[in-house]
Amino acid sequence: MAKRVAERTELLPPLAELFREYGFEAASLALIGERTGLGKGSLYHFFPGGKEEMANAVLDEIDGWFEHEVFRPLREGPDPNRAVAEMLVAVDAYFRSGRRVCLVGALALAETRNRFAERIKAYFADWDRALARALERAGWSPEEAAALSRETLALIQGALVLARALDDPEIFGRLLANLKVRLALGPAQSSSRGQG
Repeated sequence: MAKRVAERTELLPPLAELFREYGFEAASLALIGERTGLGKGSLYHFFPGGKEEMANAVLDEIDGWFEHEVFRPLREGPDPNRAVAEMLVAVDAYFRSGRRVCLVGALALAETRNRFAERIKAYFADWDRALARALERAGWSPEEAAALSRETLALIQGALVLARALDDPEIFGRLLANLKVRLALGPAQSSSRGQG
């Protein structure tokens, strides 16, 4: 029996997980229909642009979540140190403590990268700018903040890949714990620690 779906938004979580699990190309309409319980006609009713529209809708949902939970607090939070610490908590929850693939990162590495290139670039650029700005407000120089922001994002993404590859989600948790300490130290303590 076909599943009753009242709104398109109800389809976004299962679509996101399908794209995470199989990748954009391998997530066929047949597989999507099987997972959602909807036939092709119903899928096209909700997403007339097909699978590409589905992926863009999922990316919109991801963008919205990160804007609300991560980027805006980093940019506008009154306490930048707290905003950075809360970013790590939010990221841990979102990626389910290293058990969930970063779909935007996966799309960046896939054959379909060019199809979503602007979306991928905007996601990482927004995160990078917001984090760098928070680090600047916390006392890091603009150059230090920019470098530390990029390094932090690279470590988060790398830890997600490594945790998945080695089937060891603890890798992600340990990295976030280390980042929490490092980012909380601030520039003065971090440089004096490096001299010791």
